[in-house]
Amino acid sequence: MGVVYHTNYIKWFEVGRTELLRDEGIVYAALERDGYYLPVTECACHYRAPARYDDVLCVKTQITYLRRATIRFDYIISDEEGILTYVDGYTVHAFTDGKRKIVRAPKYVAEIIRKLGGECRW
Repeated sequence: MGVVYHTNYIKWFEVGRTELLRDEGIVYAALERDGYYLPVTECACHYRAPARYDDVLCVKTQITYLRRATIRFDYIISDEEGILTYVDGYTVHAFTDGKRKIVRAPKYVAEIIRKLGGECRW
């Protein structure tokens, strides 16, 4: 059909989330080494316009909030100039340990999110 397959946007949410965290000094692999995992507990994706193959896309990601054991990321996937929005959405993640038990987010993560201006409810 010449348009991007709908589930690819969810993959790009993950790329945006990973790169935002990395840019702020939170490397997901290091979180896992420290015993923290961030499984998705909720996901929403609103399709606004179809992206076509070979379109250059921009993924904008922000942290909306951090609570004791959850974090929410919001996303906008647009054209390169940010004029046309193809998709917007969000994901919510729980902080868990290696046994999949929900745990409090690490303090250093909260400090970084406060710096970014995200809402922190500790």
